[in-house]
Amino acid sequence: MAEVLTPDICVIGAGSGGLAVATGAAALGVPVVLIEQGKTGGGLNTAVACRALAAAARTPGVDFAEAQDHVRRAVAAAAVDGSAERLAGLGVRVIKGHAAFKDRRTVTVGDIDVRARRFVIATGSLSAVPPIPGLEGSAYLTGETIFALDAPPKHLIVIGAGSHALELAQTFRRLGSDVTVLGNEPLSANDPEAEAIVLTALERDGVAIRTGMTIAKADCTVGHVTVTLDGGDTITGTHLLVASGRKAHTDGLKLETGRIRFNANGIVVNKKLKTSNGRVYAIGDVAGGQSTQAAQHQASLVLRHAVFRQSISAHDGIIPRVTYTDPEVAEVGLSEAEARKRRLKIRISRWPYHDNDRARIDGAARGHIKVIATPQGTIMGVTIVGAQASELISMWTLAVAQGLNISAIAGLPVPFPALTEIGKRAAIDFFAPGLTSSRLRRIIAWLRIFG
Repeated sequence: MAEVLTPDICVIGAGSGGLAVATGAAALGVPVVLIEQGKTGGGLNTAVACRALAAAARTPGVDFAEAQDHVRRAVAAAAVDGSAERLAGLGVRVIKGHAAFKDRRTVTVGDIDVRARRFVIATGSLSAVPPIPGLEGSAYLTGETIFALDAPPKHLIVIGAGSHALELAQTFRRLGSDVTVLGNEPLSANDPEAEAIVLTALERDGVAIRTGMTIAKADCTVGHVTVTLDGGDTITGTHLLVASGRKAHTDGLKLETGRIRFNANGIVVNKKLKTSNGRVYAIGDVAGGQSTQAAQHQASLVLRHAVFRQSISAHDGIIPRVTYTDPEVAEVGLSEAEARKRRLKIRISRWPYHDNDRARIDGAARGHIKVIATPQGTIMGVTIVGAQASELISMWTLAVAQGLNISAIAGLPVPFPALTEIGKRAAIDFFAPGLTSSRLRRIIAWLRIFG
């Protein structure tokens, strides 16, 4: 006879979003069950591994074994937060196994039935395999399996030119691999100016980027890769990384049985992150999300709605988007292209890294900040390309979320020397045209009469 559990919340998937819901609910004294068939951490582990390997690659003289040791230590340290022991200590019942909906209000895993008041699906995403003849079933690498290599590839061919693909391309080039990237419209989701700076940096590092082609077929075995392009050109290498996209991980969940709608982009949710089954939420990549930070933000929204019955509305505009190349790209809110497409009245203020003392001190003078604001100064969006962009964007995320005026940043005291001064200078520059107006000069002249 099946064991029956009746928690308030059942979370399916122990990635960053799922862990945030489970630990948050447990901290509030809410009975919670967490189901995971693999390792806890999910995409969080991959993100940590990618950042750790990139950090090691920037170390002069580092060898691959040392870099891999650094990755393992970083992932192990991050995994502590999601360990079974820690979760149990917090009051989370962890069940290892595959979850599937038995009906609208029951999920089964092994010989256990879970009948929760609310379910949260947070199963993340998997690497999507493009329909290239010869690729299916071959010995290619993905953004998850590439970290298991014992030695750097002699020549790594990368299919895909998005953020993750280029991050790994640059990292392995710095670790000594020859790298060829095959992908049209590299970093197409980013601001074009920022994109150009990053692509120039990658080419300077020696990454070969080929665009404007179609891949006809691929022949990939252990230690040898041949990619044939339309027209007959071939590219040979030793390893193939497929990093051309992700797909929602819904396999085996039996969503139809749970009366949960889904499509090619993942599980369909409304603004409250609820599915077509009112008992079930879906967050993160499985619901069309694109990042760890999006999943964690959505987890906090679900907790507010499910536990406190607060009104919520998922709003992707306040979630920063980061590409962890060197230099980094970080964006939040509207891009210049989006604002112009909507025919909004905007003013753009910018400031370069090379005019910042800290950037010059650190030898990181490439890049700039671009602020998109209304003519009155309300901050609508920001793009930063340069060193520590992922850190600098947080202040601007708050500004966009709170609808701050750029004058708040212009008047903000900042350390010296520090990269944060770049943002302040951009904010001050917003007011530069007004400082030279004849009206302001007349006001100043009039005030001088009084001493």
